[in-house]
Amino acid sequence: MTRVLVVDDEPQIRRALRTSLEAHGYEVATVGTGEEGVVGAAEQAPDLVLLDLGLPDIDGTEVIRRVRAFSEVPVIVLSVREAQSDKVAALDAGADDYVTKPFGMEELLARARAAMRRKQPDASTEPLLRFDGLEVDLPKRLVTLDGDQVKLTPTEYGLLEALVTNPGKLLTHQWLLRKVWGQGYGTETTYLRTYVRTLRKKLGDDAQAPALIVTEPGVGYRWVAETTA
Repeated sequence: MTRVLVVDDEPQIRRALRTSLEAHGYEVATVGTGEEGVVGAAEQAPDLVLLDLGLPDIDGTEVIRRVRAFSEVPVIVLSVREAQSDKVAALDAGADDYVTKPFGMEELLARARAAMRRKQPDASTEPLLRFDGLEVDLPKRLVTLDGDQVKLTPTEYGLLEALVTNPGKLLTHQWLLRKVWGQGYGTETTYLRTYVRTLRKKLGDDAQAPALIVTEPGVGYRWVAETTA
């Protein structure tokens, strides 16, 4: 049974999440402080952490940093904070996703499934990834669309590789820039947008109804396509 640790200082939120998650077959533990959340993540080895940022003792972003020191458990932030700076800080600290309160339970469950799929041992290490007509051969650094080779620059391929090997994860502008361009980059968001736009065009991804890359305004990008056999 999938184990979920809920870290939230509001008793009603903890009760609601426990009831809903258990109804969907999850095993749920709840705590009300950040320190308890760090200890719970270490001792209970959950499969997923749902974390509020506004905790009474330490901020949720610090909880993420501490958990990331010893665990790669998927962490989804649940918070009333809507500022882009809060979202970016949590994601850069190591959160896998960010959901603003109030939220729909079906959306949260879908985000949870995506985050846990990404953490499965072979989720991002398959040598050949297929997304309907799109194929990405990681060892050969070869991309084809409906059987035809897609000619990508090294930077475009690096961006695509970063996205497809982190499926479902919200990747911030800063993370992508440093991952693809290097540690000296982090603020060139216009530069990144240009490359994403070009990559979408080459992959046939409609920016108005994207099936591959979704833009999270002001925060980053998410690869949403599901792998196919």
